[in-house]
Amino acid sequence: MIDLWSPSAGMSVGMIIITSYLLGLVHGITPDEHTWPITFSYAVGSYSAKKGLIVGLIFSLSFTVQRSLMSEISYFALSKVFSLPYFNYIIYIIVGTAMALGGMYVFKFKNAFHVHFSKIDRSHHAAALKGEEYPDVQPPTPKMAIVHGFIAGFGFGAFALIIYTVLAPSMPNAYVGWVPGFFFGIGTATVQAIAGLLFGTITTHLKISREVASKISSLTAGRTLLWGGIVFVVAGIFGLTFPSIANFQITTPLHVHNLHSLGIEFVLVIVVVLVIGTGTLVREVRKAAKISVPSEDLHE
Repeated sequence: MIDLWSPSAGMSVGMIIITSYLLGLVHGITPDEHTWPITFSYAVGSYSAKKGLIVGLIFSLSFTVQRSLMSEISYFALSKVFSLPYFNYIIYIIVGTAMALGGMYVFKFKNAFHVHFSKIDRSHHAAALKGEEYPDVQPPTPKMAIVHGFIAGFGFGAFALIIYTVLAPSMPNAYVGWVPGFFFGIGTATVQAIAGLLFGTITTHLKISREVASKISSLTAGRTLLWGGIVFVVAGIFGLTFPSIANFQITTPLHVHNLHSLGIEFVLVIVVVLVIGTGTLVREVRKAAKISVPSEDLHE
């Protein structure tokens, strides 16, 4: 019988592969700070169901490559440094920095912060509030998702602990030490690709003009990456400075990884995806919906 909560060593290669893949599915479905914020950002910014699926797949395949590499390293019991208590907080800072830089790219750097140093143009601000004007933005690129996917793969949690300390060392030889990490990544990619498709689809069905919807998609991606990245960096610094507080956990009755113990990881997902990302999308769509546009320019 497959045990996803606490699999034991000594399983057959077939069972290890199945267990790894199923763990990847759970990892992709449950709120994980190393996948959902980034998939959401790039998929929404793509303004396309097809591109959303592709970017979700690209990100998670890059994640898969990293997990395969770490799985191979773990076969030789060389991954102990990655399980150190403070390591995950260092990854938060690195991932957050990469996200913030991605957000600045979306805003074309000079427009990342909208600040006036001269006389305030009230009409300009009034138009912006109505959704008639948006910052000069551009959609994030798949290449950025590849970099973020590889960096995010270094995050260490319950899933990584199982892959690196139980499944990878149980492989028969070094030639297949990468297999558990690979199938774990493929399981994650299965879900994240579907999630990317759904996020991309949402932006194409907004009841506003296509031009405005496209700008709002990029704006949402930019803010999620920029401010979400800052939140990650702050969380990493806080974790390194006050580890006893940052390691808080709320236990739930759900016997599922990422849902049984809720801590800073869960908070990051909620803040970045729901508060910053979804909050921006909903707010900007409401603003834009107040603008009257020709009926033929609306989505069906």
